[in-house]
Amino acid sequence: MVDKVKSRGDLLTEQQNITTINIDAKSIPEILEIINKEDQSIAEKVSKAIPEITKIVELTTTAIRNNHRVIYIGAGTSGRMGVLDSSEMPPTFSAPTDWFNGIIAGGNDALRQPIEGAEDKPENAINDLKEFGLQTGDVVIGISTSGAAAYVKQAIDYGKELGCGTAYIICTPKPYFEVEADVVIKVETGPEVITGSTRMKAGTATKLVLNMISTTTMIQLGKVYGNLMVDLMAVNEKLVDRGTRIICQLTGLNYTDAQKALYASEKSVKKAVVMVKKNCSLNDANNMLYKVNGSLRRVIE
Repeated sequence: MVDKVKSRGDLLTEQQNITTINIDAKSIPEILEIINKEDQSIAEKVSKAIPEITKIVELTTTAIRNNHRVIYIGAGTSGRMGVLDSSEMPPTFSAPTDWFNGIIAGGNDALRQPIEGAEDKPENAINDLKEFGLQTGDVVIGISTSGAAAYVKQAIDYGKELGCGTAYIICTPKPYFEVEADVVIKVETGPEVITGSTRMKAGTATKLVLNMISTTTMIQLGKVYGNLMVDLMAVNEKLVDRGTRIICQLTGLNYTDAQKALYASEKSVKKAVVMVKKNCSLNDANNMLYKVNGSLRRVIE
């Protein structure tokens, strides 16, 4: 049985980093070198959590395939990371806006300024999830680098009671609040460069883990062909150009004809590729993709 953390001061994320004790006496280049050296260890720490990240991706992929949703929930930096990652899914992968969702303690105002004590109000987590419309089958991913946010613990507990998949992402071997989640990810980032400033190494680790969860989920759901974002919707000049170049690469068309194909597909790269490869109408391309859950590879290969 793991010993409970009795004091927040005992948390690894609150410990003083002995390698940065005199950082205020260093020159600017020296400070930057110290920060960079500390950051270099994060990717390796995250790699040790791949088995647990795999389990979360299995939860998220299954949930979305069954018309359920994924909810990141956290306070402070953790909450902002969740909102950031979820908000990038629709423009990057043309994913429905409700597949990935971010909730931060204190509401949208907390994205730009701190809401004092928001993480210490567990009752607000239930209110926020009720307002969101959390349902059985959704997946609640609580993010708390120190595991000391009562708001996050309550969110996971409530999700579990409701029959949701649950995960807990922390950056310490022993969180302040233990949680009975389906999956617990512990990325032990160690003491911060500036004591307790978990927006630094712990924040970086969180960003890496969330990127892995969401991106791998999208790949599993057929949003990528090879390593190309074939499901992007060309909603601006940059994406029109990128989409056209992808069509050129996958079909052999010249740039002008590829762009015509893009517009004929209502600016859907994936549908344009099917229309060219199968010499079919937009309606036929839609039907082909629908039958294989949107997998371009299964249609054209």
